Amino acid sequence: MLFAAPLLLITTLSGCSEQAPKSGLPQGLGVYEKAAKEMEQPVLPAPNPEDLPLDLGDNPNDKSAPKKTGTFRVKFETTAGDFVVEANRAWAPRGAQRFYELVKDNFYEGCRFFRVVPGFVVQFGINGSPSVQQKWNRNIPDDPVVQSNLTGYLTFATAGPGTRTTQLFINYADNPSLDASGFAAFARVIEGMHNVEGINPQYGENPSQQMIEERGNDYLSTAFPDLDYIKRVTLISETE
Repeated sequence: MLFAAPLLLITTLSGCSEQAPKSGLPQGLGVYEKAAKEMEQPVLPAPNPEDLPLDLGDNPNDKSAPKKTGTFRVKFETTAGDFVVEANRAWAPRGAQRFYELVKDNFYEGCRFFRVVPGFVVQFGINGSPSVQQKWNRNIPDDPVVQSNLTGYLTFATAGPGTRTTQLFINYADNPSLDASGFAAFARVIEGMHNVEGINPQYGENPSQQMIEERGNDYLSTAFPDLDYIKRVTLISETE
């Protein structure tokens, strides 16, 4: 889920990733400093597995824990035509929950499809209002990859481990090479894939994700006026 902010920059070789900002921190200790620090630390024996606490999983009383079962369907109405996706919480519980929250908040309405690579992916999910984008610019933990990145499947873009926020891509082809990089699909297009494939590819990868985050749709409407965009997103069904 790359520029100065955690923005998306996908390449067909490296997959779909948000650009990670430079932290300014040193890359690591030198050999001498590392050795000195290791000498300061006592060497402890490896723990006995029987002495380790049990893994009890998520606290059932934690209301913030994502559901791990159930599905929900979302209808996208766009300038390229409508499509419906079905999210499966079992595939990627945290990703599915973030998507659910964004849909309920109408986050994706007005979002442009700012990156279109035929035969690979179409990418979206930077809000047209910088203030709204900033509100949701909060990372969520990773999900294990359970479902592969197949044609029509939705996945959050990342800038590395633990950096998923709001940006999504829909696979235009089977892209199993993305699985090993941690891209956990959480939903699939079940209606209207032909409309997804008809999204305007005119501008390719030219829109600057940093500029979208800073200036929103004012920038896109001026520099890339023919981008297709999402008009409305509606939660249409949900099962436990």
